[in-house]
Amino acid sequence: MKKCTGIALSACVVAAISLAACRSTKTATAGNKGLPSFYKVGHRGTRGLMPENTIPAMIKGIEAGANTIEFDVHITKDGQVVVYHDASFTPAYTTKPDGSDITPAERKQYTFYQMNYADIRSFIIGEKPYPAYPEQQRMRSYAPLLSDMIDAVEAYTTAHHLAPVYYLLEVKSSAKTDGVEQPEPESYMHTLMAVKQLAPLGKRLFIQSFDMRPLQVLHRTHPDVKLGFLTDDKKGTFEEHLAQLGFTPFFYNPHYQLVTPELVAKCHAKHIQIVPWTVQEPAEMKALQAKGVDGIITDYPNRFKAANL
Repeated sequence: MKKCTGIALSACVVAAISLAACRSTKTATAGNKGLPSFYKVGHRGTRGLMPENTIPAMIKGIEAGANTIEFDVHITKDGQVVVYHDASFTPAYTTKPDGSDITPAERKQYTFYQMNYADIRSFIIGEKPYPAYPEQQRMRSYAPLLSDMIDAVEAYTTAHHLAPVYYLLEVKSSAKTDGVEQPEPESYMHTLMAVKQLAPLGKRLFIQSFDMRPLQVLHRTHPDVKLGFLTDDKKGTFEEHLAQLGFTPFFYNPHYQLVTPELVAKCHAKHIQIVPWTVQEPAEMKALQAKGVDGIITDYPNRFKAANL
């Protein structure tokens, strides 16, 4: 290589960085045959377009261009696995069976771990206007069981001759709410993995969480499942997180504002995929792709096309 001097130095530096990024990406993707080359993830199905975490949201996310659908799960009082984001019904987009609002004072009584699924099923998602997502279609839906959601998605992709979709399942839990909002991690993961529709998904199933404990349980009990650690921690470092986790996850998925080329390089050096959340604008999607991320999580998978993804 010729010695770099003067103005040529900056060009050499840019070239070196580009080469390192290329090598980093190749290292990270080695051994991932059969997985998406870029994860186009519909957040909560497609929260920007349909009532979140519902079966219609998952279907719309696939129609809009997602190759992976992301969703959240909780355990009910009667041991069912339900798809919903918060641990109790969110008044902003959910109403009672009679259509009336859920007041802040009564919200805790609608915690899923304290309710049987038959009662949860009757609450209405999607009819109430949701100003935060003006493009979201108004419709009457409900919180589905995980088993029913997977059955519906698999039936849809088969009927429409579409490529099988990948599932990015987020476990919602916290040590502070064990026994109140969810069972302790061992029991939680036992109940989750007993859902018979999960095993046939094979490599199409990914499980992630902000809570390291369920990931540590699954790493021990289901070593073939690809796991991801979610973070919005601005203080803890990548190295600290891996040390606390105790194993190398398949995904390290930070808030998109935490992504730097250096973080991407660190992930790829350890063969870890990095898929940031929640990215809404095509320009930001393109900027993150340029940094070398392995995918994008968005409420608007219809915007992937505008980002040339």
